[in-house]
Amino acid sequence: MNYVPGTASLIDDIDKKHLVLLRDGRTLIGFLRSIDQFANLVFHQTVERIHVGKKFGDIPRGIFIVRGENVVLLGEIDVEKPADTVLQQVSIEEILEEQRLQQQAKQEMEKVKMQVLKDRGLSIPKADNLDEY
Repeated sequence: MNYVPGTASLIDDIDKKHLVLLRDGRTLIGFLRSIDQFANLVFHQTVERIHVGKKFGDIPRGIFIVRGENVVLLGEIDVEKPADTVLQQVSIEEILEEQRLQQQAKQEMEKVKMQVLKDRGLSIPKADNLDEY
């Protein structure tokens, strides 16, 4: 196979099932339908997969356009290979509730951590301010 530079190398992957990890941490699974010179991607029959512990849930999203700069990882899924996963699939409502509880616990831990640092005279800038640069 000849080397094709840039996003043109993804031409062979069109109409195949892919998993894409986004910069904000979301995981999408769908069929790659289109790509442009900026690595913007169009997915069809897309689901957003949410993982919490050993459980996961799929939220149907339909057609999904992903801006190229938001892609962290893109990989083809072998649909012919049997899935040998230890993860348990649960309903959308259950996984969303699990995710909410996980986020609450994470926020509480962050508050405790900030308070301990504050008590010791230290401070950490908020992540919101770091994204401006």
